[in-house]
Amino acid sequence: MPKLRRIAISAFAVLLAFFSSNFSAIAAPDGKALFQSNCAQCHNPVKDATGPALKDKDKSFPTKDWVYGWVHNSSAVIQTGDKFAVDLYNQWGKTQMTAFPQLSKDDIDAILKYVDNYQPPANTLATSPGNSTSGNTEVDNNGWVYTMITLSLLLLVIILWKANLALRRTANEKSGIPNEKEIPLYRNRLVIAIVVILTFIFCGYWLVNGAISLGRQQNYQPSQPIFFSHKVHPGINQINCLYCHAGAEKSRQAMVPSPNICMNCHKQISEYSGEKEHPLYNAEGKHIDGTAEIHKLYDYAGWDPAKKEYRRDALGNIITRPIAWVKVHNLPDHVYFNHSQHVKVGQVQCQRCHGPMQDMDEVYQFSPLSMGWCINCHRQTQVQFTNNNYYSIFEQYHKELKEGKRTGVTVEDIGGTECQKCHY
Repeated sequence: MPKLRRIAISAFAVLLAFFSSNFSAIAAPDGKALFQSNCAQCHNPVKDATGPALKDKDKSFPTKDWVYGWVHNSSAVIQTGDKFAVDLYNQWGKTQMTAFPQLSKDDIDAILKYVDNYQPPANTLATSPGNSTSGNTEVDNNGWVYTMITLSLLLLVIILWKANLALRRTANEKSGIPNEKEIPLYRNRLVIAIVVILTFIFCGYWLVNGAISLGRQQNYQPSQPIFFSHKVHPGINQINCLYCHAGAEKSRQAMVPSPNICMNCHKQISEYSGEKEHPLYNAEGKHIDGTAEIHKLYDYAGWDPAKKEYRRDALGNIITRPIAWVKVHNLPDHVYFNHSQHVKVGQVQCQRCHGPMQDMDEVYQFSPLSMGWCINCHRQTQVQFTNNNYYSIFEQYHKELKEGKRTGVTVEDIGGTECQKCHY
């Protein structure tokens, strides 16, 4: 018995020491995770995107408290007439930064620490989630901590359980009480019942979770008939998203551009000249010949690059065929989503839902696009309420804003979480 007690005490001491040595790693907010879930849609640590590059940006801000206020509600800071806030707002095309009232000061400090310490990956051949190149993968330093904690807790439970059984048997022997014959775990009715229940719960969760995720798999990245690099077009060449996806501002659908839209530029651009600065690689790391991809476009559009004219049939019609693009972002048929409502009225940036498109060679589904994800966005996102005729009918909210009774209006405030808003 003393030996078992010593084992149990030693195991507890080891576990306590492990917890103590890693307490800071466990307790500290994860700056990387917070950045990716809240900031990555519009910001990049080392280069400008929808918003400015954030690396060392905090050193240019007036004070730390100013940063907290700006992140929690940039609209409220601008309305105070703060010159730095107003200049920053005007510098970035009067694009309103999303409010993040749920982030604590420690969370914001963790994000700033992460971006200040961020180092670009050495290997930039691929930027998609499917590429396993080590240069593009950042190791989660806290992953091993949680694994070791789980294993240590499991080991402690087993040790204490065995010690308890041994103590009970010894006490029975001293008291003259006969010990019951031990039943193997695989024959114990309680254990069997627990295993069956847990298996049933796991299978049910797996089936339901799989069913609700059909058609909107996060990180889904299909191969396309033509390798179109968003990093080259809206990223390097700064082509506005609405030039190709004109419908996003005017209609429910964003519209996939037809070959003639592409040919507006590629009648003159017949070769990919960025091979040295930005070589193209697909998700598997295979090198892509950019010039050959342009000539694939010519084949679809019916363009003869040698003669600089379209190929025509006997009747004079251009010999063209549509490009069979594979749709990446899918929603169930019973879900209503209007691009113009978000892009034009709500003035939501494309990256908010689609992620850093300007950094993607091959497009993949960045956000989960689940109902919970949309609802959380509607609860947290403040709409562009002032100077927007679409919201002029909400007189009470405008009055409260002028009187200082509220700092902003969220999508939830104007009915954005009601079922019929998104479901037929």
